Amino acid sequence: MVQLNIFVTLQNMFTAGTDTSSSTVEWAIAELIRNPRIMAHVQKELDSVVGRERYVTEEDLPHLPYLQAVVKETFRLHPSTPLSLPRVAANSCEILGYHIPKGATLLVNVWAIARDPKEWAEPLEFRPERFLKGGEKPDVDVRGNDFEVIPFGSGRRICAGMSLGLRMVQLLTATLAHSFDWELEDGLKPEKLNMDEAYGLTLQRAVPLSVHPRPRLSSHVYSSSE
Repeated sequence: MVQLNIFVTLQNMFTAGTDTSSSTVEWAIAELIRNPRIMAHVQKELDSVVGRERYVTEEDLPHLPYLQAVVKETFRLHPSTPLSLPRVAANSCEILGYHIPKGATLLVNVWAIARDPKEWAEPLEFRPERFLKGGEKPDVDVRGNDFEVIPFGSGRRICAGMSLGLRMVQLLTATLAHSFDWELEDGLKPEKLNMDEAYGLTLQRAVPLSVHPRPRLSSHVYSSSE
């Protein structure tokens, strides 16, 4: 029975994490392309820490605070599950004057919480600096302890794959930003990039991101078999 529980948990982590991680990375790259100043800052940090003679690795991530802030801001503005997952009230209770009957299905609007102007200055703006020292919320994280931004949920029912998903999004975003410069198709200007959302269980782009990559690392890096 224990082995079955472990198998099901791992299966859920990989199945649920694939779509959510890929969509979050797509949003991150779209925001970087739409904000060339932020992209330049990310690439400067990556070049300083990693250089252009190798790919970024998982061991580099702790040394990339600006990249981590970009990922946090992506999770805030574009949470992968905008209404979290349904919960059922085990008992009747009252929260902030609202009666919640036993058996009621509850949905947490993670998307709205992270865009609340009472909690965030200019909430619709993509500003990674808000999570850095000197920003408005330098100590806020996305791991469920700060309710202003809870893309993975919180409490005992927090996403089981949170650590894996966060690390994968960080590494993939870092790799794509570090390895390539990105151009929009048909000469579209970054400020004209369509950022409309398609709502569902996961938050996808209404129009998939279509871009052309240009290598920016030393040529031998791309031909390496390592």
